Amino acid sequence: MSRRKVVVAFCSLALSFGAMAAQAQWVMVARAVSGQIQRMSNKSSDGSGYDVATVVLMANADKVYQTALGSLKTNHPDVTVTSNDAKKREIKFSKGAQVASMQATPLGDKLTQLVVASNVVPGQPDATSMVVQGILKVCQQMNVVCTQPED
Repeated sequence: MSRRKVVVAFCSLALSFGAMAAQAQWVMVARAVSGQIQRMSNKSSDGSGYDVATVVLMANADKVYQTALGSLKTNHPDVTVTSNDAKKREIKFSKGAQVASMQATPLGDKLTQLVVASNVVPGQPDATSMVVQGILKVCQQMNVVCTQPED
């Protein structure tokens, strides 16, 4: 084997190990934050605004999406699913004047970021509890332990 082929083979092997190490580090970070619900909200002076909650789950994104969709359709008669897209793993739904979207994004084969966003309607109860409760319900049905943020 020529020296050039040896160098190319060695570089390819080194890059492969580097990529595997980076992937392993990413998985370790994801596992460390798995189940920790993060949320963000903002309200303007007129009372309108948004609420967003996100969580990383050690579960398949398609299964998370199907679980969330099934839960919304069967367990929440006051919630209307306005659209759903299995390819994007996105569900849009409403509860009265409140509208929300949920999306399950795959971060790996068995790693998913679940994001739920909702508007804040002036004069209506805060949407954060609806958003966080939705994530907790999906976690419960997926048999994944999720923790709420402390205020």
